Order: sequence, then structure tokens, then C-alpha cells
Amino acid sequence: MIVYQDLLSGDELLSDSFPYKEIQNGMLWEVDGKWVVQGAVDVNIGANPSAEGGEDDEGLDDQAVKVVDIVDTFRLQEQPSFDKKQFVTYIKRYIKLLTPKLDAEKQEEFKKNVEAATKFLLSKLSDLQFFVGESMSDDASVVFAYYKEGATDPTFLYFAHGLKEVKC
Repeated sequence: MIVYQDLLSGDELLSDSFPYKEIQNGMLWEVDGKWVVQGAVDVNIGANPSAEGGEDDEGLDDQAVKVVDIVDTFRLQEQPSFDKKQFVTYIKRYIKLLTPKLDAEKQEEFKKNVEAATKFLLSKLSDLQFFVGESMSDDASVVFAYYKEGATDPTFLYFAHGLKEVKC
């Protein structure tokens, strides 16, 4: 199994069990999330609660909840939305922090293509949700999520250069 960690915070943000598609000249990874139901499962063990002096739901917690698989699996923490000015400020800082951590070849590729990827994200800004890893580090990469037109499940966007591959 391969886990992808945030290069800046070390948080696990993705794994190879969630296939990705490269977009924006390989700058962004697009990953499909899914809403899943999590919680108590009703198992019929054949017992008759009324004959055993119990009520039908005694001691059961049937609080099933819907969660997004990627958010739940990697314990992503939702952040408040950015306006355009906050987003540009974040991106400038992110580029400044990330660039020195990349090798020379990746730095050139990142510098060459990050502007187009940023414009792509800016065009979707009002539709984006923002997530960070479990540590909630101020210097962490942000994971973006949005719903494609007509979709019921979210699509997640990751800066590819901000991820480090770790084999488990």
C-alpha cells in the first residue's frame, strides 16, 4: 500500500486505494470521494427480547451517520472558506514553503505550472470546501473539495508536488 503524506506537515492525506487523475499539467490530482454510511449495524441474532425481559432497542445505538470516505479515512479537518484575497495569500505562502523542499527538476516544473493551477482553483473558489490534515498545521497543504455539476459525491483536489509517497 502506498500512502501520500503532506510534504509540509507529514499528515497522511491520501492512499493508492483512492485512484487519482492528473489535471492542470500534473499539478493537481483529482480524486473522487464517496458518501458512505457509518455507524451501528442491525444484526438479527434470533433472540426474542420480549421473552427475555428486554425492550426491542435496549442498549442499541442506531446512530448511523453519512461521511465522505476520504475525509473520514484520513481524518481531514474542514477549514473556513477563503475569499479571493485570503486564497491568494495562502497560495503565495504555500509556494514559498513548498518550493525549497522540492528537488531542482520538480521546482522548475512547479514554478512553471503553479500559476495555471492556481487560476483553475480560483475559478472554482466559491464552490470549494477546504480541508487540512489531522495535525491542522498552519503550514500544511490544503485539500480542496467541490461537487461537479450534477454530482452527488465530492471531488477532491490535491497539489501533486505537495505530496510525498510512502510505502507501507
